[in-house]
Amino acid sequence: MKVIIDFPEDIAVALKSEWRDLSQRSLEAIAVEAYRTGVLSENQVRRLLNFESRFQGHALLKDHRVPLRYTEADVENDLAVHRELGILRDR
Repeated sequence: MKVIIDFPEDIAVALKSEWRDLSQRSLEAIAVEAYRTGVLSENQVRRLLNFESRFQGHALLKDHRVPLRYTEADVENDLAVHRELGILRDR
């Protein structure tokens, strides 16, 4: 899907003077707000922005002061992966 935003010329100039890549910044703003409101998951944000790691998404959300949603299921999944990798021993 493509989305076209039609900015008045003066606003476009002002935004471009601060942000070199206005398209990317607009996409980031959508991703951050969608995550903040629960519309998108962390993985969806990462995919939308073509981030290679979840830590890039974490950094973006941190920059915008959006807390991560880290559930009990996330903890269990991380523990399972750590056990698989041999980082954490079974108890």
